[in-house]
Amino acid sequence: MKKIIILKTGNTFPAMAKSFGDFEDWIFKGLGVGKDKIRVVDIPKGEALPVVETCKAVVISGSHASVTQNLSWSVAIEKWIPKLIQSKIPILGICYGHQLLAKAMGGIVDFHVKGIEIGTAAIEIVEDGTQDPLFKGLPKTFKANVCHSQTVIRLPDHSVSMAKNSFEPNHAFRIGQSAWGVQFHPEFDDRIMAAYAENMEATIKESGLILSEILDKIEPTPIPLKILERFGKLVE
Repeated sequence: MKKIIILKTGNTFPAMAKSFGDFEDWIFKGLGVGKDKIRVVDIPKGEALPVVETCKAVVISGSHASVTQNLSWSVAIEKWIPKLIQSKIPILGICYGHQLLAKAMGGIVDFHVKGIEIGTAAIEIVEDGTQDPLFKGLPKTFKANVCHSQTVIRLPDHSVSMAKNSFEPNHAFRIGQSAWGVQFHPEFDDRIMAAYAENMEATIKESGLILSEILDKIEPTPIPLKILERFGKLVE
């Protein structure tokens, strides 16, 4: 039976994993599909990429690595993604996965000139996003949790922008009819976001930001979760 693949590209902080689980747990919960329909593949640990024909859909997780490091396992995924696109296998790339999807299809990824974006941020759906299967009918502006210092500087040719904000012009995009990238984290709830900020206090200080101000602005983010749920229903 074909499976929905959660492509695990890293781990959260160990203390967070003990309390909340890891990336694949949050994604699985957000998708809202049966556990028998999911297969988790941990690429950095050396697990092989699935044969394309065995994939019903693919969700590429976030990571503490950087896309521009061009780590061997990351480059392998990058070369694999076009095969999924050609086979019209639905893809959802989250944060690192969003950036890797863009890079694999000819976009440009690098560090954001403004540094890190972290916490709960306002996201705006752009015109093309209003008719998209994952974004249609959602509020034009919604809150989402973010945690990234790299960005898609240039989208791939023929991709369609879905969402942006004042910090990040490419918060979401689509390639064709079945591949999406979202820079924000639909799988993060407010507890996970707060724990992330606390674990990244040193980085936040180095960036000239104030942890207490970030924590004060963290709030529930039900709208991005709907995007993840919609992807789950689309491919179930």
